[in-house]
Amino acid sequence: MQLPRNQIPVFSDIMLQRLALCSRLKVVTGGWQMKTCPRFTRAASQAKFPLTRTHGKSFAHRSELKHAKRIVVKLGSAVVTRGDECGLALGRLASIVEQVAVLQNQGREMMIVTSGAVAFGKQRLRHEILLSQSVRQALHSGQNQLKEMSVPVLEARACAAAGQSGLMALYEAMFTQYSTCTAQILVTNLDFHDDQKRRNLNSTLHELLRMNIVPIINTNDAVVPPPEPNSDLQGVNVISIKDNDSLAARLAVEMKADLLIALSDVEGLYDSPPGSDDAKLIDIFYPGDQQSITYGTKSRVGIGGMEAKVKAALWALQGGTSVVIANGTHPKVTGHVITDIVEGKKVGTFFSEVKPAGPTVEQQTEMARQGGRSLAALLPEQRGDIICHLADLLTEKREEILEANKKDMEIAVSGGRLSPPLLNRLSLSTAKLNSLAIGLRQIAVSSQDSVGRVIRRTRIANNLELEQITVPIGVLLVIFESRPDCLPQVSALAIASGNALLLKGGKEASNTNKILHQLTQEALAIHGVRDAVQLVSTREEVEDLCRLDKMIDLIIPRGSSQLVRDIQRAAKGIPVLGHSEGICHVYIDVDASIDKVIKIIRDSKCDYPAACNAMETLLVHRDLLRTPLFDQIIDMLRVERVKIHAGPKFASYLTFSPSEVKSLRTEYGDLECCIEVVDSMQDAIDHIHKYGSSHTDVIVTDNEETAENFLQQLDSACVFWNASSRFSDGYRFGLGAEVGISTARIHARGPVGLEGLLTTKWVLRGDGHTVSDFSEQGSMKYLHENIPVPHRTSN
Repeated sequence: MQLPRNQIPVFSDIMLQRLALCSRLKVVTGGWQMKTCPRFTRAASQAKFPLTRTHGKSFAHRSELKHAKRIVVKLGSAVVTRGDECGLALGRLASIVEQVAVLQNQGREMMIVTSGAVAFGKQRLRHEILLSQSVRQALHSGQNQLKEMSVPVLEARACAAAGQSGLMALYEAMFTQYSTCTAQILVTNLDFHDDQKRRNLNSTLHELLRMNIVPIINTNDAVVPPPEPNSDLQGVNVISIKDNDSLAARLAVEMKADLLIALSDVEGLYDSPPGSDDAKLIDIFYPGDQQSITYGTKSRVGIGGMEAKVKAALWALQGGTSVVIANGTHPKVTGHVITDIVEGKKVGTFFSEVKPAGPTVEQQTEMARQGGRSLAALLPEQRGDIICHLADLLTEKREEILEANKKDMEIAVSGGRLSPPLLNRLSLSTAKLNSLAIGLRQIAVSSQDSVGRVIRRTRIANNLELEQITVPIGVLLVIFESRPDCLPQVSALAIASGNALLLKGGKEASNTNKILHQLTQEALAIHGVRDAVQLVSTREEVEDLCRLDKMIDLIIPRGSSQLVRDIQRAAKGIPVLGHSEGICHVYIDVDASIDKVIKIIRDSKCDYPAACNAMETLLVHRDLLRTPLFDQIIDMLRVERVKIHAGPKFASYLTFSPSEVKSLRTEYGDLECCIEVVDSMQDAIDHIHKYGSSHTDVIVTDNEETAENFLQQLDSACVFWNASSRFSDGYRFGLGAEVGISTARIHARGPVGLEGLLTTKWVLRGDGHTVSDFSEQGSMKYLHENIPVPHRTSN
């Protein structure tokens, strides 16, 4: 079927030329016509996504959606049409087409159920009517003065008839850009109730999918009768096609689709009408939950609504198709909403028949916040009791902890996926547990003077006093890899500072983390604040956790530099405390002594190479080359089996040099390091500022003036003189423990202990004071007197 050019006024000549690149296939009630194009013969066996899945049971978790082979995408009227309801949202539609084409080219089988014919036809008919009116008025007016023109109310079926061909032509033009062919199918309710028509439709769709064509399905609104209030959604075999929601559900079940993505103009399903004060987005919806929600008004366009979407989704779920309802109109997410859903990201509302045994991560966060507020209200001595009890449990339950850790180690070793440094971090020992217990008791002592400490008092005026006091930050999210000893450390710091805590550990330490969390909650229970520390054990992705910006106040990553970078990118609205890299330098000055040099280099590099405070680059003053001191440094590194990489300057001094470093910004995390030559102390500072990560840097020298200049000029979180870089640690600093080392410029820097987990609030106590009292005509004057702050004494 060919469309006359004068019937498509909204398309340019260029677009019409593109339409000719791929023939149109159209199926309507009663028959179809088909013309093939070379791309139709592309075999399905050439697909890049060779998945096979037995249909009959929906996916239980979002993470499984990446295995979806056959996908139906339903585009609601609000998604396809513009805000004025006259015409299509072309930019939005183009991004959706691109995503569908990408998934299709991966080898998936994509189908689209679309609205928009009425809106597109309304635009065309308005154009024709206005054009016709202007011509008639021009003919009947000798002065060619046009009166104000009005457009009559347009009947929906006429609009659908006028818009369907143009809508399909637009889809064809867009999909052609991705070498993807499309086919149009118009259906009515009768096509599903007639067995022969239903079999014909099923056969046609399967044939189209086999030929790698994207079917675009819509209700035939030009002839469809008004929906009747019949018994709808009574079972798997009965559903009335009242709108495109029910059409998409029926089609998904009929075609045994793995996934139905329903795009609308809301983020998903809320527990109350969107826009209301208490409305919360439901991440996962279960069939038994529909009685607990309240539906709002329908979309600005279309004949469905959220209630219709939920009914259709539950019907499809019952038929074995997974469903996600999401927003297809938001400008920041439309360009990747479909691919994000297929990748298993937390987008919209996921319908699942499998209800998890425990609470969702949102529920855990809310439980932690409430528990944290109760924790902050405890007396300092009570918080100290909890931490001391946890320290006692680490020694009392030592055998159980080590047994759980042994299981994790055996799984990690047999899997062979963890490097030796990560295995070292994963391993626990009696010595580590004893050290942990000592550190926790230090935290318990320091917690006596943390929350509620007055740090500034000011008398604003008579009987008007202002205080600045310390308070918890709120809810902390700590994400850590392969370091189960991090869990009690961070828990103790959160307890001491009155913060709620959400923990996400790596699966490689799941057994150890589980028992350590149980012991933490046992300690919290002695004062009734068990829920203040939560361990996320669901299949929550880190990126999804970073989106909880309304529930989490601070994210603290503990792990590889890649983990930290990923979290910093993903956390759009939540502050991240940490460092992405630990590129630590040791500079050997010309006035350094041999004994100090050898001891400090060995300890900085070899004590724990995987630590973020281990030396990665050794800077050597050029006058030390070819001296006994330099020879001893090289001999010691060779004995310790440290692989040496030569910096550009160092390599230029050697006839046969070690492998030249690929980058001077490298964190090795192993028995490797770079050696580079510098001309002076100032040259060393410049090098560190250029290539370092502002973590920890060391100077070894006996020249006090040189050392002091280095300490003052170098802009790093930790700067040491004649001491190993490994001292950059909360426990060694006397903080008891640390939640991490920050290279940020604000809030906290260096090892972050208890003080770094506190913020402040201002408390003003008055006696009926008003600002007008201090105006020119007022009776009061500002004093702004500093009041001495009494210091607490801790036992």
